[in-house]
Amino acid sequence: MIDIFIDDKKISAEENQTILQVAKANGIKIPHLCFHPALKPSGSCKLCGVEVSSPAGKHVVMLSCIIKVKEKLEIRTNSELVKTTRTKAFNKLLQMAPDSLRIRNLAKEFDVAVIPPPDGCIRCRLCIRVCNEIIKAKALKMVKTENGSMVVPEPGRCNGCGTCANLCPTKIIKVVDLDNVRTVSIKKETIGQLPLERCEGCGTMYATINFIKHVEETTHTHPDTKEHHHLCSSCIKLMSNRAATERERIKK
Repeated sequence: MIDIFIDDKKISAEENQTILQVAKANGIKIPHLCFHPALKPSGSCKLCGVEVSSPAGKHVVMLSCIIKVKEKLEIRTNSELVKTTRTKAFNKLLQMAPDSLRIRNLAKEFDVAVIPPPDGCIRCRLCIRVCNEIIKAKALKMVKTENGSMVVPEPGRCNGCGTCANLCPTKIIKVVDLDNVRTVSIKKETIGQLPLERCEGCGTMYATINFIKHVEETTHTHPDTKEHHHLCSSCIKLMSNRAATERERIKK
C-alpha cells in the first residue's frame, strides 16, 4: 500500500491503481464518460482530468483514468486549472452531441458552465423582418440574453397572420388552430393567441379576426379594392374558377 493525497486528504491506495479507481473507491467524484472497469482506459472524453505535480514541480492536468498512483502523489480534483480544462472538455463533447442530456446533467452536477442547448433558431431574422417590413405588426424582436441573442415576442402586437411561421427555415415557429383560436408560438413561448373568423363560403375557420381587419385597413385605399368578403383561399379559388368559366362561356 502507498499513501497519496487527494484534495489534501491522505488516502491509502494499492500500487498499479489509477487515480480514478482510488477516487471512486473513496467516494471522491470525478466526472467521466468513456471509462468502464472491464475495458482498458482510453481517455477519450477528457472529462476526468485532475491536477498533479510533475517531477519538475510544475502543476499539470492529467487524465485520472490513465495515470497510476505513486507514493506521496498530490492530486487536486477541483482546482481552477482543473475547472478550466474540464469546461473545455465538456463543451467539446457538446459540439458533437449538443442534445445529450447525460452530458449536460453531468456538467450541471459538477457546476460546469457549458454552451446552451440548441433551440432550433438560426437567428436569420426572417421572421422579424417580414413582421416589421411587410406585415408591419412588429410582433417580434431580437434581444440579448445570457445565452446569446434570442427572438422574443412583443406582447399584444401579433395579428395571427402566420407569415413568420411560413418563412421560418427551421420551422421552429408554429401555428396551431384549435377550438376556434389560433396560437402562434416560437419554441415554448406564445407570440400571439387570437380568435379565428369563419369563411362565408364553406364555414371553415380560416384566419384571425385581427389579421382580416389589418388587411382591410391596409388595402381600403387601393383603387382595385372591391367589397370585402370573408372567404378562405379555397373558396376564393373556386369562385375565381367559376368566374373564368363564365367569361369563357360568354365569349363563345
